Amino acid sequence: QVQLVESGGGLVQPGGSLTLSCAASGFDFGRYWMYWVRQAPGKGLEWISSIGIRGNVTYYAESMRGRFTISRDNAKNTLYLQMNSLKAEDTAVYHCAKDNSGTVRGQGTQVTVSS
Repeated sequence: QVQLVESGGGLVQPGGSLTLSCAASGFDFGRYWMYWVRQAPGKGLEWISSIGIRGNVTYYAESMRGRFTISRDNAKNTLYLQMNSLKAEDTAVYHCAKDNSGTVRGQGTQVTVSS
């Protein structure tokens, strides 16, 4: 049974930073591309970033490029998202996902960017 459990969200001021983690289990983590998606209040799921199985290939949505960094530790079955220069519009529930549409995703962690 696939399980994805995110952590690390919280309240942060504009310009601040957060690092999200996602603990994966129930599948061979190191054999899959992994993804971060988010859902802002009243909006649909938005793809943020993808990472290849070895972690050496990454992609980002345009608005996150240069501010967010995706990484993974296959030995720990864990996915990360380092978020810097956070903006109010980054406020959302962040999910790690096993597919880029977010169909198989964790319950999410809330990130609120506000002064």
